[in-house]
Amino acid sequence: MKAIQIVEFGGPEVLKCAEVNEPTPAASEVRVKLVAAGVNPNETYIRTGTYSFYIPELPYTPGFDGAGIVDAIGEGVTHLNVGDRVFVAALLAKRNTGTYAQKVVCDANAVHRLPESISYEKGASLGIPALTAYRALFHRAKIKPGENVLIHGASGGVGLLAVQMAKGFGATVIGTASTDEGKALVKASGAAHVLNHITEDSIDEIMSLTNGRGPDVIIEFLANVNLETDLKVIAPYGRIVVVGNRGSIEINPRLAMMKEADILGLALWNALPKEYQESLHAIEAFLESGILHPVIGDVLALEDAEKAHERIIHNKASGKIVLSIE
Repeated sequence: MKAIQIVEFGGPEVLKCAEVNEPTPAASEVRVKLVAAGVNPNETYIRTGTYSFYIPELPYTPGFDGAGIVDAIGEGVTHLNVGDRVFVAALLAKRNTGTYAQKVVCDANAVHRLPESISYEKGASLGIPALTAYRALFHRAKIKPGENVLIHGASGGVGLLAVQMAKGFGATVIGTASTDEGKALVKASGAAHVLNHITEDSIDEIMSLTNGRGPDVIIEFLANVNLETDLKVIAPYGRIVVVGNRGSIEINPRLAMMKEADILGLALWNALPKEYQESLHAIEAFLESGILHPVIGDVLALEDAEKAHERIIHNKASGKIVLSIE
């Protein structure tokens, strides 16, 4: 079968399409014939061999998310059948057989049914983005209906799903984006207000939208730029969840003290098994109820994985980048 393989760490050019042996599921595992695979920023970090959370053995096939049809089942799997339409959220995958491939073998708990109303491309866009959005909102921030939630950088794969989940749960969502296209996507996903990224110059605007209180929750994707501004606008007793960061920042801790605000880190890899399973069941329910409707950006061929990594690194995509697999 065809798969993208990495035989040495490096830039996007190390992503090579190769012929590899078809994986076989063991007990408690499922094999999925993939139709589409999602591309995530963390996969670009893993590709370099410098990602603190995970350095794979080589050769390595990247990819944690995908969607397709179950085509083989290992002993002991009872909740899935051959022929089922499924999405893969494969944090529990056999990590040398990632989803940038025609077939993937996963722990059965990483595979859930995909409703007929959801395309394979949209199913492939769930996985890490949807798990991250759910964990940020419900496990870390513990949002409540009626709260104001600011999603700072809402036009990406995680941000758009976070907007939909928070809106569906009864929060008032304020999203930010940097382009007109991104703002339109955030609005269409359910944000009550869509703004440019919040800076020192726009603090008054966000305070006005929240009746002078500030947002109860901020989901932050670029903490090294925005964290001090977040502390200035957060409501008393508010929660800031750091989902993304690209460097260091100097802040005044007194800002957190004055409001008794919480700064909460998030790394999806730290999710406990019961939290992981809760998230997957919630995502499946959100899909069936129509709360989640993933937004697809670029759809590229499997052989164009290098191009997909270049685009996601340089933020040249709105919505989710997906690889189409034949």
